[in-house]
Order: sequence, then structure tokens, then C-alpha cells
Amino acid sequence: MSVRSGLPGGAGGAGRLSVRKRGRLGGTRPWIAAVFLLPALVLLGALVAYPVVFSVYRSLFDASGDGFVGLGNYGELFSDDGIRTALKNNVVWVVVAPSVSTALGLIFAVLTERVRWGTAFKLVVFMPMAISMLAAGIIFRLVYDQDPERGVANAVWVGVHDTFADPAPFPGAKPRPRADLGRSGGGAFMTRSAVRAADPVRLPLVAVRQEDVRDARRAAPAGPRPGAVTGTVWLDFTRGGGGRPDVIDGGEKALAGLTVEAVKDGRVVASAETAADGTFALPAGKAEGARLRLPAGNFAAPYNGVDWLGPMLVTPAIIGSYVWMWAGFAMVLIAAGLAGVPRELLEAARVDGAGEWQVFRRITVPLLAPVLVVVLVTLMINVLKIFDLVYIIAPGSSVRSANVLALQLFQSSFGTDVDEGLGSAIAVFLLLLVLPVMYVNLRRIRKERRR
Repeated sequence: MSVRSGLPGGAGGAGRLSVRKRGRLGGTRPWIAAVFLLPALVLLGALVAYPVVFSVYRSLFDASGDGFVGLGNYGELFSDDGIRTALKNNVVWVVVAPSVSTALGLIFAVLTERVRWGTAFKLVVFMPMAISMLAAGIIFRLVYDQDPERGVANAVWVGVHDTFADPAPFPGAKPRPRADLGRSGGGAFMTRSAVRAADPVRLPLVAVRQEDVRDARRAAPAGPRPGAVTGTVWLDFTRGGGGRPDVIDGGEKALAGLTVEAVKDGRVVASAETAADGTFALPAGKAEGARLRLPAGNFAAPYNGVDWLGPMLVTPAIIGSYVWMWAGFAMVLIAAGLAGVPRELLEAARVDGAGEWQVFRRITVPLLAPVLVVVLVTLMINVLKIFDLVYIIAPGSSVRSANVLALQLFQSSFGTDVDEGLGSAIAVFLLLLVLPVMYVNLRRIRKERRR
């Protein structure tokens, strides 16, 4: 007799015993799973399912919650100008922000793959992800400040501008009231009487900033000069008082570097620039009988850069801050995908004579397509919910131009005109916008699992 046959029930008995055990365990597993899943299901129901169902229900009622309006709130989504602006801005955000962030992440990941300091560069680019949206909004509110003394963006822009264009020497300066020198339009000043070579011209100005004449020399009276129309331009102001108007008193400062033009019949016939002592000289043959003009370029306000947070540029400016934060996220994911690209394919293409651009366009990008889709879809979902940056960066004068649906949802539900019915309708509409993107993402995940 074999050992196997000597066992109780033989092999068949053991098999039936194991089947019964598996069946008994399998019968209890759904209940055990339900017990462990119950807390998570309760939380999902309380934090996800209930708010969604209640939002759909609340969107069918008016602001008070008592009057049933049906789809009226949804109709207002497309009739209210503010909400339509928010919808347009959301389209811009969804198209631009994920595309630019993904493109920059791809470029950074590819370019830093072969350099020694690539890891350090990736760390620096990824660091903004450690900053909250609130902190990033405060940072970029300062970066985009209009004052070049505070805003980094305008400090750089003004520096570049002033490199190629000379600033006005005396911004804000002007003549005394009822003086012979008066306004001639466009910010320029012109004498009311014609000039003669025998009589030196005096062109006093006031309202000059002290820092503009701190190192200026004392003004000198211009004397007659053969064959020339002469004159002096100076700051007609004596510290401590006591000076006489339209007279060059001792200690009054010269205004050097000003352009003086002689104008006849609306045409400039001669021009000169004031010297360090404020004097100037024009050829008498051309300037005799003309009127003198100080062009507006002498007094133009200092260039303060670009109005980054104005109605025209506020949305691109905020998108720039978003890209600053999320380009590092895209770079890290794409770099991880790039590490899995077979190097033999790239080397084979190079051996066959393909250039780096061809390798990148025809091999690297197609192989990275699944990763690029993941990054793009993730950023699109994130952008549809953008709120913090717009709420913090956009000033009150431009918030309407920078409006997005998430911000409009907050304003409609909790702002000055509280209308929870309209706010709920916006929330449901946002959910409907996110669902197609989530569906595409889920299909992609299922296809990858099948592979």
C-alpha cells in the first residue's frame, strides 16, 4: 500500500478539503473588504458624493434657496459678462499654461540629461513646487509691481529701456505761472515773444526735483555774443527763500543738458543744448525773430516699465507665475520617462546619420508621448481649478479682466452679491469640464494596464 493511499481520504480528500477552505474564505472576503472599506466610503460620501449631489440640487434654485428656477442659473453662465470673461480666460489657461509648462519641462529634461550639473539645475527648477500657491502669489505680486524700485520685472525692463533711450533730464519741471515761457501743447513750453540777438534770454523753471540738481553748478547769466542768440535755463528757486522771480540769484542751480529749439512758422530752425552753467547759444541768422521752445522730452515722466498687472497683460503675467511653479513638475516626470528610453535606439539613429534635432523629433518625443500625455492631462485638470494665483496677484482694478471660473465661483457664492444658486451652477459646470479630461486619463491608464 502506498503512503498516499494510506492517508485519510487520499489525495482527493485533501483536494476537497482545500477547496472547501478556499470557498469558506472566499465567502467571507467581501464582508471583510466591506468592513475595511467602510470608513473610506463614508468619507468619500461625505466629502465628494454629498457635495456634488447637493450642488446640483442647489443650482436649480435662486439666491434665497426657496424659489425654483430650473436651468435659469445655467443660462446666466452664458449671459453674464463677468462669467463669460472668466470662461474665456479659462480657455486661455487650459490651452497655454499646460502646453508651455510641458514644453519647458521637456526642454529642461532633454538638455540637462548629459551635463554634470543637470541634477543641481533640476533641483533649482523643481524648488518652486515646494512653495504654496499663496506664497507664490505674494512673490509675483511684488515681482510685477509697477514701481521699478520694488518690482523686479520692471527694474529689468527699465534698465534695458534706459540703455537704449536717454531718460528725461528734469521730469516734472515747469515754468512759473504768468511767465513769458508758457505751455505749447504735448508737454512742451515755448516763449510768447520772439527773441533777439542783442537780448540774452532767460528761461526760469521751477518744480525740479532736488536729486536732479544736487550736483549741478550755479547758473551763470548769459552775455551777448556776436552772431548768436544766447540765454540761460535755470532753477528759479533759492533755498530758504528771499530770491527774486525771473532773476538769477546767487546759489540758484543751472539746468544742464536741456534741449532748446528755435521755432519759426511751426518749424524748428535751430537747436542747442544747455551747458553745465545753464547757458546756450543759437545761430542768430536762424534764430533771430524766432520763439524758443523747450521740447516735452526734457520733462517727460521717468519710464516706469510695463503695466504687467493692467487689464491687457494680467492674465499672461499670472500664467507666467504658474509656469514658474509647474515647469519643474513637468521636467521631473519627463526626465523619469526619458531615463527609460532605450539608448540603443538613439545611438542607432545617430549612426544612420540622423542629427540631434531629428533624433529628438522622430524618436525621443514619440517614445515620450505617454509621459507627455500624463503631464499635459494632469496640468489641464489642475488649471481648470486655478484660483489662488489669480485671487492674490490680480489687483482690484484688473481682477475682472483676470477672472476665471473658480474665482467667479468664490465671488458668486461668498462675495458681495451672494448667490449660492449661481455659485452652485458654476461648480457643476466646472465638474462637467473636468469630467472629459478625467475620462481620457482613465482610458489611458486602462490601456497601459492591458499592455
